[in-house]
Amino acid sequence: MSDVTAGRNYDLRDEIKAYWSERAATFDLSPGHEIFSEEERAAWHRLFLRHLGRGDGRATLDLASGTGVISHLLDDLGFRVTGLDWAEPMLERARQKARNRKRAITFRIGDAESTMEPDDHYDVIVNRHLVWTLVDPAAAFAEWLRVLKPGGTLLIVDGDFVSTSALERLFSKFSNWGQRVGIFKPDALMHSREMMETHRNILSRVYFSDGARAEAVVELLRATGFMDIDVDTDLDEIHRTQAKNWNFFKGLARRSQHRYAIRASKRVN
Repeated sequence: MSDVTAGRNYDLRDEIKAYWSERAATFDLSPGHEIFSEEERAAWHRLFLRHLGRGDGRATLDLASGTGVISHLLDDLGFRVTGLDWAEPMLERARQKARNRKRAITFRIGDAESTMEPDDHYDVIVNRHLVWTLVDPAAAFAEWLRVLKPGGTLLIVDGDFVSTSALERLFSKFSNWGQRVGIFKPDALMHSREMMETHRNILSRVYFSDGARAEAVVELLRATGFMDIDVDTDLDEIHRTQAKNWNFFKGLARRSQHRYAIRASKRVN
């Protein structure tokens, strides 16, 4: 096979998969990814209880499950969880974490835009920080609707990480200045400059390259056939607990972002 042919076959989705595979090694070191306090864990539990209720053994699909952070939170609440991710290094860490904690969570490789899961199979589908990375969200949403049982619930936790507000930019500027002059402890370097450039390059080419605003996500969900859509922007409790891992101004910058949880349902036949 020629280099030209190989180049054509390596597309944006392959780049995204390779990026998150490489990020796996440091993923759990980042506040906002792994849970760093019981206070934060309780805040996440309350968010899920608010939108999903108790698990009661309901079959739940955690899409783009990464190292299993959300899967474990759902398992805490009694959901019967399957985590799906297409980055094998992420899955390796998720499986080891489940073994260490003696959790009966299933993790397997799969594509969030084409899950290969059976029709009408899951009571609940959850994902965190997935939608903003999607190449074709309309196709992904149709896939999620297919594998949900009638009456099942989708919960998306995401945000607009592109179109920052003036307030967020101001807080970030103070945070960066304070780190440069030594007032604040420097953020831990989770990945190289090359990886940061790769992230920016990928972000410029995904569907939500201008930012995954809640209203745009809702519009696509409604067009796909989801109903009873509710947008919850009150994630302050989670953000307050996460902010304790950063300096004061970086915490304020995080809390000023457009972040949300969207709950939607599949129509009962």
